[in-house]
Amino acid sequence: MVSTQEANQTQIDRILQSKSFRTSEVHRNLFQYLAGKSLAGDADGLKEYTIGLDVFAKPESYDPRQESVVRMHVARLRQKLAEYYRVEGKEDSIFIDVPKGGFRVTFEPRNVPFEPAVAVITESPGVGKSRRLEKTLKALLAVAIVCALSLGLILWRSRAAAMSHVPPGSPVGVSDLPAELQQLWGPILETNRPLMVCLASSNGSSSDGSGPTGTATASFLLGQFLSNRKDNVLLTRSEWLSMPELLMDNVVVLGPGSENRAIQAVSSAGQYVWERDGIRIPHPQAGEPEFIPDPSKQTGTEIYQSQALISHLPGLYEKGDVLYLAGNEISSMLAAVKALTDATLARQLVAKLKAPDGHVPRFYQVVLQVRSMDSMPIDISFSYHRELFAQKQKAKP
Repeated sequence: MVSTQEANQTQIDRILQSKSFRTSEVHRNLFQYLAGKSLAGDADGLKEYTIGLDVFAKPESYDPRQESVVRMHVARLRQKLAEYYRVEGKEDSIFIDVPKGGFRVTFEPRNVPFEPAVAVITESPGVGKSRRLEKTLKALLAVAIVCALSLGLILWRSRAAAMSHVPPGSPVGVSDLPAELQQLWGPILETNRPLMVCLASSNGSSSDGSGPTGTATASFLLGQFLSNRKDNVLLTRSEWLSMPELLMDNVVVLGPGSENRAIQAVSSAGQYVWERDGIRIPHPQAGEPEFIPDPSKQTGTEIYQSQALISHLPGLYEKGDVLYLAGNEISSMLAAVKALTDATLARQLVAKLKAPDGHVPRFYQVVLQVRSMDSMPIDISFSYHRELFAQKQKAKP
């Protein structure tokens, strides 16, 4: 008969091998450490300082009052455990948690509800059509997840290759990039804050049927750019992004994430608003329209036009950065990423944003006009832009 200790250890191993933890080595290490201490009965005496030294290799001079790395990652660990039990572990018989207020891992047996066999029911034509649509949407979502995993693999492999040629502890950062790309990415990449890349599960009502494929394709391109520039890159879907993550991380959102309350909390700071059929400007300035529509792509037309919106916004309580890229087409999502990763386009973007006194805003919004063929952008131009919180940013040292 399996002992309670053995059953708990088996559950720990199952979680460590899950999709929720497979792409986050730091949280695998933290969970394994805290769970091991808890199984051994040593968790009640754990201190934040000790965890910082043992798990995060902090120096003896580490001061938890000045640096919240342990608290931040323990909070994320709780979220990842909740995510695991919401999806992969919903039928597991042992529930593991890290209750707030300490570092002890708890193990609670739970009864998994019995699900009776599903009876065969004859569906009406309308119900059958709805089910088929649901299956199609799930298939498209699966494509996005596969692409996201591919992005994670690229990040891992490229980072490992890059770090093998860099002295331990040396930041990769943006120092090798052209000046304009350094200006655009420096606030996001040259910081100790983790970077969360969020893929929207839906890409609006795109005329090219992109669905989640548009955001997944854009994420692949972004992954190539980020791969050796940031050591702590995490992946999630936009509907799973939480308020604590938005508070503790820098975030890049690919694709419309307006259904997420956390994203809504920061996107309200923008002055251009993405909608499913274009971009709305609630308070247009001179020369700006109230609405910039996405023209419908005509059947048989080789070249078509769309819009994309780049929003670089401050995070919650103006801590950190949120980069929000939205568009209705695969090509518009790709154009938004290219505008921020291609040296020539970045030079044009910075020139567009730069004020007469040479000031380049940290926070801004830019509307792109994209001409495309076969879902690929062939011409990208910058239509409108706004500096956000200009006076406040200029007043900062």
